Amino acid sequence: MSNEIELIKDPGLPAHVHRRADTDPKAAVRAERQVATLFILSALGTVLLVYSYLFVDEDIFFFIPVLGNTNAHQLGLGMGMAIALFCIGAGLIHWAKTLMPDEEVIAQRHEFKSEDEDREDFVKTVKAGAAAAGLGRRPLIKRTLGAALGLSAISPVLLLGDLGPLPGNKLKTTSWKKGTRLVTDPGDRPLRPEDLEVGAVAQTLPAIAPGEHRSLNDIGKDAVLLIRLRPEEFNLDAERLSWTYEGIIAFSKICSHMGCAVALYEQQTKHLLCPCHQSTFDVTRAAKVIFGPSARPLPQLPITIDAEGYLVAQAPFNEPVGPSFWERSR
Repeated sequence: MSNEIELIKDPGLPAHVHRRADTDPKAAVRAERQVATLFILSALGTVLLVYSYLFVDEDIFFFIPVLGNTNAHQLGLGMGMAIALFCIGAGLIHWAKTLMPDEEVIAQRHEFKSEDEDREDFVKTVKAGAAAAGLGRRPLIKRTLGAALGLSAISPVLLLGDLGPLPGNKLKTTSWKKGTRLVTDPGDRPLRPEDLEVGAVAQTLPAIAPGEHRSLNDIGKDAVLLIRLRPEEFNLDAERLSWTYEGIIAFSKICSHMGCAVALYEQQTKHLLCPCHQSTFDVTRAAKVIFGPSARPLPQLPITIDAEGYLVAQAPFNEPVGPSFWERSR
């Protein structure tokens, strides 16, 4: 028994070796400056992230002229966040390994419920630990750590900006309106009814004024498929039939399931197929879903011709295009 007690009292650990910062004041000052430098670099990394998010321009990355705005933006965000997080972590580790107390402490077992005296002792211990860590004696570390932590807190707040603003009616509307011409994509060539033979399919977009530019969001919502059948092949009510012109019918190309491009047309069956999840729509019945996970038909674009004989929209889509979203009733 006595031998076991001896082993517990003296397990054979090597003698404690003091660090240079514990015995050499110059080494302690040098370590303090190294820690402060890492915290300053962390703060600069956060500044780079904020700058890249708000003001980035490809010219600041003059040494990589092929980047472009988008890649420069992503590079700045990534580098800024990496520098900020790495340097603040490295600074804390270096501080703990070189300047914080280097003593072996034994914590005795005790009951889980703490007495009032223990709580008071805990507060005293925390205060003593803070004093031993040198927060009071090392204002340079305290200030640079505060700056790094304070600036790093800006990053998540700033990135919350990507959650807004709310889309409003942008998800419900497209660029199509009454009188808008249908033009080929690509090519921007206006179409006449005689340009489409029976069985033909054409991808179209709304015409834009000279000098205007289509955004990617608009292209993603505005794409329309024109399909020409024989008028007697339709199985439509009077209103839907009035939205066609001489057997030409127009549907949104955006699948109502997950937003993929409905790109396959089976001429024999008169079916449109989405290649992503195999939703299948019957053209003769106003793109009614006959197979697959989609819950709604493709929105139909009412069409007619203008005074010059070109195909134009009678009105916008009969319902919002694409998959469901929160504000949509179904």
